[in-house]
Parts: sequence; C-alpha cells; structure tokens
Amino acid sequence: MSEPVASSRDGEAAIAFRGASYRYDGQEIDAVERVDLRVEVGERLGVLGPNGGGKSTLLRLALGLVRPTRGEVRVFGVAPERARREGLIASVAQRSGAELAFPLSVRQVVLMARAARVAPWRGLPAEVREAGERAIDLVGARGYADRPIGALSGGQLQRVLIARAVACSPRVLVLDEPMVGVDVLGQQKFADLLTKLHDEMGLTIVIVSHDLRAIAAGCDRVACLNRTLHSHGAPKGLTPQVLAEVFSHDVEAFFGEVHVDAHAASECADPGHMHDHGHGHAHERGDEERGS
Repeated sequence: MSEPVASSRDGEAAIAFRGASYRYDGQEIDAVERVDLRVEVGERLGVLGPNGGGKSTLLRLALGLVRPTRGEVRVFGVAPERARREGLIASVAQRSGAELAFPLSVRQVVLMARAARVAPWRGLPAEVREAGERAIDLVGARGYADRPIGALSGGQLQRVLIARAVACSPRVLVLDEPMVGVDVLGQQKFADLLTKLHDEMGLTIVIVSHDLRAIAAGCDRVACLNRTLHSHGAPKGLTPQVLAEVFSHDVEAFFGEVHVDAHAASECADPGHMHDHGHGHAHERGDEERGS
C-alpha cells in the first residue's frame, strides 16, 4: 500500500513517535525505548537529556537515517526518509572540523544544499541562487557571505549552517546541540534567530541538547529523554527533581548510584509541568544506553 501524500491535514503532527524503540546491532538494550511523542505543527520543542541518553538516536529516527526496531515514526504522515527526500525536514548537525577545512565561502556552503537537488549536467538555476541569497539574508549573514567558512566565529558559523538548512524551504528544522562553541551573547542572538525563523517561515523547530540554556532560550515545550521519555512541559516546569532524575546517568559517573524520589504529576503544583510518564528512582536506570 502506498504512503499518503505528504500534506498538512488538520490534526496531523509535524513529527509523531508512536511506541518507537531502536537498538543498535550488538547491544543488549535499546538506545531509545517506547517513545511516544507528538510534535505539533509550528511548535518549538526542546529535547533535553544527558550525553548517552538517546537524543541523537531520536534525531536519527526523525530524519529517517535509521528505522525503529519497534513502533513507528511519521513526519507529516509519511515515513521520515521520504520526508527528508522531499525536503519536508532538514537538520543542522553538530559542527565538524572536516567541514571547516574545506576552502569554501559562506555563499557556496549555503548553495550546496539546494544545488544537491540539481542534475549535475545543468547549470545552477536562478531560483536556486535566489533561495540561497534569501536564506543568507534571513539569518543575517550578508555581511560575511564571501568570507571563508573556516574564518567565522562560532555564532556566525551556526547562522550559516542554519541558512544552509532553510535554503531548501523545509517545514521542520531539527538542530543537534546548537549551542556548542557559542558564547552567552551569541546564545541570546541564536534564540532571537529561531524566533525569526519560526515567525517568518512558519517552521516547526526541534532542538536536541544536553544544555538547559539552549532549550530554555528558544523552546515553548520540553521533552526530557534518558532512553525513555520522562516528562513534557514548559521550560519553567523543569524542577530540580526532574532534572536530577533525567541527568542521573551523568551524575552517577562521578558520584556512583544516585537515589531520586521525583514527584508524580498529581503532586506538581506548577500547571506547566506536565508528565507523560511517571517517575521512579534514578538508580533503576543506572547503566543503560551505549549507542546514542
């Protein structure tokens, strides 16, 4: 049976995880387990969790780079690999030194994304160049559009990588650890940029990070992930108990087994702190994920 046409039907999620689990070859436990998560069209969602907690695996599932071992993932109702192929979803990955070593200008890097869809025997169409220039303007990179990519500051480079992603006019933008190498002032500018992209392009934005500042700066809602999904809520609803539980895996690496009695949803006085899953004791998840 063929997949439905990718459209924006009423009530359809931008991204939907339904009982999604994934296990890497040779591993004894799932990298992510039974994730139920609905990303609404037009929302800005932060996925917060420790290193090794499954965030990158969740991102790879959303992009169709891996398929769930169990359950399913859909982007606007179709398989993620199809959504990526059709340009519905784009990502900004963590920066690599190899990428910076290429002798390319900012403009060339931005155009590469759109040019990849053009047959190699054709010249670069005018509409492709125009889309690249619009993306450069949108992220505020016009002043250094001809500068080598390796000569940029951390904040400038982040803008260029975002421009490269949005030059293809996606409907969902996923960012993986976007605050790495960005100073405090740059973090606020980054949050302002995400607001601009959200408002002017109508983008659905997902930020995947272990850095609470990155999440709080530009997100309306937060999903806490440490292999399984532990809570949903607004950033202000992330209590110390919730953060201690979610990040217990990192803490245990330094201090050994950690015991946390996190409150249940019914005990939470903050209406913005909504739990999709009950909390248990942090030490029950001690030595879990190996393949994030």
